[in-house]
Amino acid sequence: MAKNLYITAMEPESGKSVVALGLMELLSTRVERPGYFRPIVTSEPDPAIELIRRRYRLDAPPEQLWALTDAEALALDDYEELRKRVVSAYKAVEGQFDFVLCEGSDFGGAAPALEFGRNADLANELGAPVLVVVRGGGAEETATAVRTARDALAHKGCALFGVVVSRVPPEQLDAVRQGLADDDAAAGPVYLLPERDELAYPSVAEVAAHTGAAIAFDGDGTLDREVRDVRIGAMSVEHFLDHLVPGTLVLVPGDRPDILVACLASAVSDTVPAVSGVVLTGGYPPGEQVRRLLASAPFPVLELPVLTHEAAAAVQGARARLRPDDERRIATALGLFEASVDTAELQSRIALERPARVTPIMFEYEVLERAKRERRHIVLPESGDARILRAAEILRRRGVVELTLLGDQRDVQASAAALGVTLDGVEIVDPRTSPLREEYAGRLFELRKHKGITEELALDAVSDPNTFGTLMVDAGAAHGMVSGAEHTTADTIRPALQLIRARPGVSVVSSVFFMCLADRVLVYGDCAVNVRPEPAQLADIAISSAETAASFGIEPRVAMLSYSTGSSGTGDDVDAVRTATEAVRLRRPDLEVDGPIQYDAAVDAGVAELKLPGSKVAGHATVFVFPDLATGNVAYKAVQRSAHAVAVGPVLQGLRRPVNDLSRGCTVADVVNTVAITAIQAQGPD
Repeated sequence: MAKNLYITAMEPESGKSVVALGLMELLSTRVERPGYFRPIVTSEPDPAIELIRRRYRLDAPPEQLWALTDAEALALDDYEELRKRVVSAYKAVEGQFDFVLCEGSDFGGAAPALEFGRNADLANELGAPVLVVVRGGGAEETATAVRTARDALAHKGCALFGVVVSRVPPEQLDAVRQGLADDDAAAGPVYLLPERDELAYPSVAEVAAHTGAAIAFDGDGTLDREVRDVRIGAMSVEHFLDHLVPGTLVLVPGDRPDILVACLASAVSDTVPAVSGVVLTGGYPPGEQVRRLLASAPFPVLELPVLTHEAAAAVQGARARLRPDDERRIATALGLFEASVDTAELQSRIALERPARVTPIMFEYEVLERAKRERRHIVLPESGDARILRAAEILRRRGVVELTLLGDQRDVQASAAALGVTLDGVEIVDPRTSPLREEYAGRLFELRKHKGITEELALDAVSDPNTFGTLMVDAGAAHGMVSGAEHTTADTIRPALQLIRARPGVSVVSSVFFMCLADRVLVYGDCAVNVRPEPAQLADIAISSAETAASFGIEPRVAMLSYSTGSSGTGDDVDAVRTATEAVRLRRPDLEVDGPIQYDAAVDAGVAELKLPGSKVAGHATVFVFPDLATGNVAYKAVQRSAHAVAVGPVLQGLRRPVNDLSRGCTVADVVNTVAITAIQAQGPD
């Protein structure tokens, strides 16, 4: 079974980095310790190494993950010495990982024509099969490129894993596929990736880095905006605005306040495309009043003290790169790879078995993949929150779910434009003007009239986005809802409890957190909903938490937590946990459950052997059921902060249809994961 794979390309700008990222994402679900290595890098630090090391949390310093720089390789007169240096560096890291993905050089050295052959030689030295990336074009041109790549690798004696044809023009995709199918020389594994414009657009930060422009104002952290076009502000404002397109980088001398004010106006207009940024040229500083306006602009402002036409020539050389902090581009790249490549077939060819333990990276990947297999429609009521808008863009780029944002369409689009976020394919519904408002108000009145709500109050209540979103889920217009970035847990959960209600047979709606530690994912319940559950409710929470864990690939071993382990302690609280544990055993004899048990005995095998010898749960627990809300909430926050764990949740369990709550301190990644979890819950039976 191969323990490594070597990715190389036939030419620069081939799309190799997208393939490497997609494969590393795939490996992270089947390898507990995936590794990465680059024989030769263009510069130090290497952006590709930083991306992979940080995203996949590789436990190795960056300097261990490469052998030579281009300059060092060029300085070596002895080719044999170069190969020995690469092999030596590779062997030093090979033992740290279960599988090593090797990515070849970037054709940035002094002899790019020789780099393909050198990569083939190095793949042989490392004993790695080769996945070669060629850049697509027309059908005949692509077939020739594939034949050339295969023949060249065969001539070098390489073990060919497959060919990726990347950056295929979308309009040529069918013709290329047919041409390769008809070509005997192209027989074997060939994967096609279409061109995706978003991956080719450089960001404003990359323009600044390439040109050496100074960042006058960063637009409140919006340097990651895509530059989709470049315009020179040399004409009248009227004609300048006519030529704006979304994502335009404007090059304008600093003494043109009319153009600068027009750029500012574009950021708040719903009729003029918003600019992605401004580059002040010519060395002319804008006036003090205009400069103060630019300081508050929702887009970045750069300064490049050269003539405008020189600045335009410099900007054209900026190139897009996959970087660790660019979640939008990473999401686009992964969405493209996963939509274009049969990942199940790739997994089977690499022939790696899934490890028993679920790591955080595996968990996050599996959540997104499962959500995509049977896409669901999720409603997000908090469209005024920047984290929600950024998460919505990522979810759409990766093709995870269908989305509805609630809010005024003009306000939502303006907020998105100010952030540089594109919401293509995302539905926007205003609860105040929706044609469904009266229907939902009638439904709310019928469900809550026994509590004294009137028809007038019901009509007013459905203007609230949380209530409207919950009614969408109740009516089947959406499969689930995620809220809580701006609202309290009570505001999010109360409408769900009142309108959607619990599934038949469930006595209590509860919650869990998925606690993503450095090397495993644990389930904590209930840390958000039930203040002091009775023993029967605690048993229900334990069973629901075990079922939730199992549904997300975590083998449930349930620890019923208390301040005492086994029969060592007494008291009302520990007796309640003991009663709940027995109830779980009676209702679900198939579950591994133990309690009462202390936390240390539940997680530490050494302590477990002393306190509860012979237990199948002690020392190996994956599901932790806390006796009350205070204990659970304090514990999850303590673990989250002290162990630097990612806490995904609270995930509600027991409702007829899924509604989930976000922490008001949530990150964009938290929103993405919670939406995907909600979509998976919605895939189950009503």
